[in-house]
Amino acid sequence: MKTKKLASRGFQMAREEWVKTCPDDRKVKFVYQELPKDGAFLTAQVPGNEVVYSVLLAKANNPLSREDVESHFEGELSKK
Repeated sequence: MKTKKLASRGFQMAREEWVKTCPDDRKVKFVYQELPKDGAFLTAQVPGNEVVYSVLLAKANNPLSREDVESHFEGELSKK
């Protein structure tokens, strides 16, 4: 787990990344990046897979929990 505060044009933006093991034993790397004006950028990637799922939220109600971030990708990650 990594948590960082990034400074961009005077804004402090949190960035967090973590790996979760799914019930089918696949590992998924999640990234949550807070953006200015309550936005957020979320990604999910299965290691070794070139596909990265991403979501850009204009109004995220930051901060989001890990469960909030993971729930945005449930449909895509449930597909094999």
